[in-house]
Amino acid sequence: MSRIGKLPVHLPAGVTAEVLPGNIVKVKGPKVELSQKVDADITVSIEGNEIKLTRPTDLPRHRSLHGLYRALIHNMVVGVSEGYTIKQELVGVGYRVDVQGQLLTMSLGFSHDIQIMLPAEVTAEAEPVKKGQNPVLVLKSADKQLIGQVAAKIRSLRKPEPYKGKGIKFVGEQLRRKAGKSAGAK
Repeated sequence: MSRIGKLPVHLPAGVTAEVLPGNIVKVKGPKVELSQKVDADITVSIEGNEIKLTRPTDLPRHRSLHGLYRALIHNMVVGVSEGYTIKQELVGVGYRVDVQGQLLTMSLGFSHDIQIMLPAEVTAEAEPVKKGQNPVLVLKSADKQLIGQVAAKIRSLRKPEPYKGKGIKFVGEQLRRKAGKSAGAK
């Protein structure tokens, strides 16, 4: 058995789940509802307040799908009950971010500001900047895949460079730094 796949997904209070025709799992929380189509070979059953997944054989394909869909359903349950938050820090002189609803306007050292329209499922806010600190962008969503994809897209606009560390990085991310040119070496 897959070590991840055999673990049941526990449903916290206020979260309900149902299996729809076509093997679609729908998880509903206090605010949000998410759904995921599960491969036809994987059987999903709801017993009490737990979701259990079983596979028909021990073929490599079935083993990998077993763990994958269990992880995706677990991410949905956590998303509708708690939600996901990603913080990104803008490191650089003059770098700033402005949030107006679903529109992000970022100044990243280019000759023009960059504007990004966020999906409806993702909310953003800019933490107030204190003197001597870098601007921080906070993204929140119930969908782990979507928020990760949006955060990666924002980071790709100005990846941190290895010499001074300027760019957009995740809060707490350790960057691999390089030494610059050494003066006086012959």
